[in-house]
Amino acid sequence: MRLLSAITLTLLVSACASSKKTQPTAYDSNRSNPSRTEAPNQSREMADRPRTPGTLNADPGAAAPGASARPAGSSNARPTTPAAGTPPASGGNSAPDYAVTAIKGKFLTVDSTATRVYLHIYTRQPDGKPIRNIDDFATRFLVNYVLYPDYNNRERLGYGNVPTNAQTLTVLDDYLVLNFEVKRPKDAVSAIMLTEITEVNSGRKALNDLQIRFQAPRITDRFTLFDAQGRLPRLRNFVSRNDTVVIRDVNGTSKPLYGFRYKHEFDAASSPMNTGNRPVPKTLAVDSTLTVMTNQPFQLPREGLYFFLEDTTDTYGLGLMVTDNRFPKLTRPEKLAKPVMYVSTSSEMNELGGASDAKKALDKYWLGLMSGNEEVARRTIRAYYNRVEEANRLFTTYKEGWKTDKGMIYIVLGPPDRVQRSRDREVWVYNRRANVSEINFTFNRKPNQFVDDHYELVRFAEYQPVWYPIVEAWRTGAIRE
Repeated sequence: MRLLSAITLTLLVSACASSKKTQPTAYDSNRSNPSRTEAPNQSREMADRPRTPGTLNADPGAAAPGASARPAGSSNARPTTPAAGTPPASGGNSAPDYAVTAIKGKFLTVDSTATRVYLHIYTRQPDGKPIRNIDDFATRFLVNYVLYPDYNNRERLGYGNVPTNAQTLTVLDDYLVLNFEVKRPKDAVSAIMLTEITEVNSGRKALNDLQIRFQAPRITDRFTLFDAQGRLPRLRNFVSRNDTVVIRDVNGTSKPLYGFRYKHEFDAASSPMNTGNRPVPKTLAVDSTLTVMTNQPFQLPREGLYFFLEDTTDTYGLGLMVTDNRFPKLTRPEKLAKPVMYVSTSSEMNELGGASDAKKALDKYWLGLMSGNEEVARRTIRAYYNRVEEANRLFTTYKEGWKTDKGMIYIVLGPPDRVQRSRDREVWVYNRRANVSEINFTFNRKPNQFVDDHYELVRFAEYQPVWYPIVEAWRTGAIRE
């Protein structure tokens, strides 16, 4: 028990926040687990026809316009943040080479004639390390883009080559930031920008699609969160408590933003089989208010959800989660206990939630599932909470990433094998799981006042024969990373 206690304080440093005790769990031990695993009935609007023409297909050879959440040449290395909140799809091992493994994009309007694009580019050298030299990237990769009217319209509105040099590229942490300006096509209100990054020797291409609105009706089209120096956008919806941050636009405009803080415990995702009506969203009570100036650094010392508006009568604003200093990891046992809801029964969650000593209860929980085998428990703990941490990193919106629908699917099933995207829909395709020919999970984009990338899962009762065996694999320690 002492050994596992140490494990839960070190290895469990990779998950996220908590959910309500009354939240339905994704696993019910009273329901039978079919011995045969099969895909849900796809005749019932399964994945809402994800293969319709114009849908972005993550297959490396898909015709443009298309985007790959797993660009050609990607590997099974630890996932990085891909485009627009999309998970990196899993894939087979490729020969060691220089490659782009993931891309995440953001646009900010410059004026009525142009917009500035920022791409976070994750790379891999033959030794597995990221490229940290601008000249190395510039000599090995070519970057170009094409603008299309929409996902289902292949008429070209514009295109261009992007220079890669010290003026456009910046090394930041373990990725590169590429920024460049895109001119607005005549009379265009919006466009889909498909960026293609090609490794010159192998010809492998990494694709990224980004929706651009040239009229910039929302604050998030013009302002976003930058680093403390105000140089580069962070491209995420969370910061740590006491971080120094800047909300700014491309032009360095200085104006007041009105902020509201909410201290609210948001519900975690319900089971993929839960097709019942969801409860009416609760009204959030404002905990406190503040005013900040754009283009000027400030700090937010209290955790919670912050909402910034240009005008207090606006509906849509800029949402920002302020977390503890370890997020997307976590260290508190009471928080570590909550994400296991996706592989736990209601009685197990009630026991964890009602324990006077959260740490001991969590130790007992994991050891109990693994029949007292500490080695299996250690491996399973590491695998599960690595998934939780990645869900936080990839999918945090107005709530922690593990609580989102995407986060739930990612934690239990891992990265999808393919991702298909359209304007307001994203389909994750899994076809490399034991005894499963193919299974799709469809996420529809829903309007949300806090963030632009809020997606909800289309739920089906037919997921059960796929979901429960995988949950059972987690509970017996059969999952290996």
